Amino acid sequence: MTGCQGELVNKEFDVYIEDIEGNVLVDEKLKSQSNGFIDIWLPRDKEYRIEIKYDDKKVESEFSTFENDNTCITTMQLM
Repeated sequence: MTGCQGELVNKEFDVYIEDIEGNVLVDEKLKSQSNGFIDIWLPRDKEYRIEIKYDDKKVESEFSTFENDNTCITTMQLM
């Protein structure tokens, strides 16, 4: 069995997610788990914009939840 390990374990992040129409789904502080990742469940078959902030670093990205989309996103890097 394989797995991923994120670098920032048990840290608090400011997470903001809105759908492509501008409806806000998440706007709160979320804590990463012991594997360094944050679990967020969102409605299927939609497109989203996400912004994550930690200290003075930030990442923004777009993703979707259609049938063939990845369910785990590991490409966002805080800059």
